[in-house]
Amino acid sequence: MNVLITGVHGFVGSNLVEYLKGEHTIYGLDIVQPEKDGVVRTFSWEEMDELPEVDAIIHLAGKAHDTKNQSAAEAYFAVNTGLTQKVFDYFLASGAKKFIFFSTAKAAADRVDGVLTEDVVPAPVGPYGESKIKAEEYILSRFEDEDSSASLGMTCEKSFYILRPCMIHGPGNKGNLNLLYNVVSKGLPWPLGAFDNRRTFTSVENICFAVNGLLTQEVASGIYNMGDDEPLSTNELIEIICSSVGKKARIWRIPVGLMTFGAKVGGWLHLPLNPERLRKLTENYVSSNEKIKKALGIAEMPVSAREGLQRTIASFTDVKTSER
Repeated sequence: MNVLITGVHGFVGSNLVEYLKGEHTIYGLDIVQPEKDGVVRTFSWEEMDELPEVDAIIHLAGKAHDTKNQSAAEAYFAVNTGLTQKVFDYFLASGAKKFIFFSTAKAAADRVDGVLTEDVVPAPVGPYGESKIKAEEYILSRFEDEDSSASLGMTCEKSFYILRPCMIHGPGNKGNLNLLYNVVSKGLPWPLGAFDNRRTFTSVENICFAVNGLLTQEVASGIYNMGDDEPLSTNELIEIICSSVGKKARIWRIPVGLMTFGAKVGGWLHLPLNPERLRKLTENYVSSNEKIKKALGIAEMPVSAREGLQRTIASFTDVKTSER
């Protein structure tokens, strides 16, 4: 297939290129246009009129969640909503048959009691999740309008997939897991052991597998959660990190109230541990991936949560070794 990937030079885009380039012809659309192995050409946003005909569009480009909360709300809506509208309108007018949009689990719920499924009534909190749900709503409304219009014959063969991944990780990732690794790998004790939580992570390898399945199989349009099969606690994650670097896990169970206050102080002083990071590291956030697995005809994802996290942590170790 001929596939267009927006945000092709980002973390997920780069992994998708490596995974898909052996079977598909890939074009990119991004704010930067360096040459990239596996990508025929990366176009700028001003060159959309020059894009070649493709069979599928994977829309990754967007404004990531700013954990320091320093970004203006308008920036999220301009990129995550406005840019998605532009790309989806292009898709509807093009000959492409499949559209894959990377939303976020935060578009569905900021906090989860129990297990998150696709039929939840969305209740995002903050401009990141709110801008993503607005993009989802636009896709759903435009597709319904097109499907019921006089141009049904032109659009009925088109399919769309809205993916809602939980925290994505993998080799090359520079998010909160890297921060956690930098703390724990130095032998420092983990002070958040008193927080009893479970959360779903998403290996980028499982994302690549699912995206290729959506490209090559006949799957019904709709919203799909993305995540690894088994949720893990932060304490289990600490143990995985320590095992990867050959250290014994030092987990301190400092009272929750005391750590919550410490995070507030960290926020005031702009320290690494602030209320937002504390919540991301200790919250319960379990998401079901049963719908996407059933759609792809599989019983389990190819990479387990532990295996994927071990590979991610190993990549941090490799980077540290190469920097010495």
